[in-house]
Amino acid sequence: MKKILFTLSFFFLFVTLNSQFSDKVRGYWLTEKGTSQVWIYKAKNGKYYGKLVWLEEPYENGTSKKDKENPDDKLKDRPLMDLLLLKGFEYDAKEKEWENGTIYDPESGKTYDAFMWFEDGEDKTLKIKGYVMGMRFMGRETTWMREKEKR
Repeated sequence: MKKILFTLSFFFLFVTLNSQFSDKVRGYWLTEKGTSQVWIYKAKNGKYYGKLVWLEEPYENGTSKKDKENPDDKLKDRPLMDLLLLKGFEYDAKEKEWENGTIYDPESGKTYDAFMWFEDGEDKTLKIKGYVMGMRFMGRETTWMREKEKR
């Protein structure tokens, strides 16, 4: 009986610690160019999403900037503000990364498969790599810096 209790206690401790680390990605992130801020949150489905919440220049010609590079004509008129840039990331404890998600680049209108990780376990610098056709070794990497609050 003691072995079962010990095993269950260890399991729940591991799950709790794993959950605490996986949630470290949540919060506000300044994108690499410093011209936008993304809020990463955990949805009810347990996956992580990132929404554009601040733009250095939110207006263009007197109106909110639009998703004009989107390849879908129906979406070109949607505002960039509050747009989901990161979708569906799941935490992989073994690899210590968030994977199986996508990142949308509003400058090109393209969506890429992506994964994210902290450089050297440091939770102030988030690395994100977007790639195509399942080739994780090829693609483009960006670095985001943690911010304490929404701008």
